[in-house]
Amino acid sequence: MASIKKRNNSYCVVYRYIDADGNRRQKWESYKTMTEARTRQKEIEYKERIGTFVIPQCKTMNELLTEYINLYGKNTWALSTYSSNVSTIDNYVRPLLGDMKIKDITPRVLEKYYQQVLKTKAVPDPMTGKAKNEFCTTSNVREIHKILRNCFNQALKWELVEKNPAMLANVPKHKQEERAIWTAEDLFHALEVCEDEQLRLCINLAFSCSLRIGELLGLTWDCVDISEESISSGYASITINK
Repeated sequence: MASIKKRNNSYCVVYRYIDADGNRRQKWESYKTMTEARTRQKEIEYKERIGTFVIPQCKTMNELLTEYINLYGKNTWALSTYSSNVSTIDNYVRPLLGDMKIKDITPRVLEKYYQQVLKTKAVPDPMTGKAKNEFCTTSNVREIHKILRNCFNQALKWELVEKNPAMLANVPKHKQEERAIWTAEDLFHALEVCEDEQLRLCINLAFSCSLRIGELLGLTWDCVDISEESISSGYASITINK
């Protein structure tokens, strides 16, 4: 069974476990709010009942990333976010930091790592098969930093680290990049040459309603209201000119 104890400004979930040597030990996991602590307490007790509870015990960055994805990512991230974050971790974090011991990762190590990422070949986008740039950009680094900061925050809660090195690491200054967008002529040409009716409809809706891919693909007929004057949904509305 797990209990909750208040310590300073945090709430700790406390439970006992048997280590690899057969010794009985006590584990404290810290959370900022009582709600988070209660959620973790219920999770521990449920998994103990069904025999699937695993104590977070990590020495290397690879081990921490695996725990982070399995214990946090799978329960928190949306499907598209999960796919994107796991891809970022597998392509840019594990190859360069994965074999390092967690205790050896400092703000200085992370800053050197971020500079190394900027010299790393960009991995092609799985949807298009092409990379937007030859090498990783500051945007990639900022996304990696965001993941690592959150990952070490979870490690703090699990008492695997004493502090979060990503909180003190400086991120390379972001370089604003001009986005390439279609002109009206590009849109009309795409609609003209597109032979797939469903794809043509998607292109039309994407531009006329400013829908993102997730919104476009998640739109179902029961969410759409069609009248003589307009077509509307929870995302946008189109007025029909007579």
